[in-house]
Amino acid sequence: MTKPVAGSHYLPGIHAQKKPDAAQRAQHYVRQWEKKEEQRRQSNLPAPKTLPPAICFSRKIGVGALEIAEMLAQKTDHRVVDRIILEQIATDANLGEKTVAFFDERHPGKMTEFAALLFGEKSFIMSDYMRKLLGAVVGLAESEPTIFVGRGTHLILPRDRVLSVRCISSKEYRIKRVADILGVSEKTAQKELEEADKEQRRFFKKAFGKKDASPYEFDIVLNCDFLHQPEWAVNIIYQAFAGKFPSG
Repeated sequence: MTKPVAGSHYLPGIHAQKKPDAAQRAQHYVRQWEKKEEQRRQSNLPAPKTLPPAICFSRKIGVGALEIAEMLAQKTDHRVVDRIILEQIATDANLGEKTVAFFDERHPGKMTEFAALLFGEKSFIMSDYMRKLLGAVVGLAESEPTIFVGRGTHLILPRDRVLSVRCISSKEYRIKRVADILGVSEKTAQKELEEADKEQRRFFKKAFGKKDASPYEFDIVLNCDFLHQPEWAVNIIYQAFAGKFPSG
């Protein structure tokens, strides 16, 4: 299993499937979009005017959204970019600056304007981290059809180019699931989830000035207490995506 973030043994969004190292994946994605941009320039092709349709997952920690996203990716042929990848890009000095440079080149002078639409009066004090996160999300979304999991990506990308999905469940469901994944007691899993929930709340408060996600932000809200088989959720989301974006 990928190494946990500092202060928690549970890595939000991670299920039992093994994953390549986050740093390697982040570097790979950045190299991919640099290569595509270079090919576009050499071919004298104009930059796309609209983003490829994206799917953005917001979730309660431990509910299983990443598992659903990865199964969905097999049906849609999208890649999955999770919270860990976005954190890696936004906190890596080299990768983070590349994402900002990419954004500034594609959207000259638009970073402040874009931030004002997102954050209102807070935009003038947007942190370096948020600049890099914004650049990473927009750059990744522009370079290839993507399923995002976490970090408020549904609030960053243009709403008309996103199918926004919220996954929720009871605390009991989340505790049992995380305990099974980590092979620990439910008491230990509960402590891990409480720490992860605190980190998530701190992030949304600092980044977006929000205490919690409103259901009105989403196309779909799925309760995994009742849709506890990932395949059921995948089928619902796939049909909704195909309906909202019939031409892909």
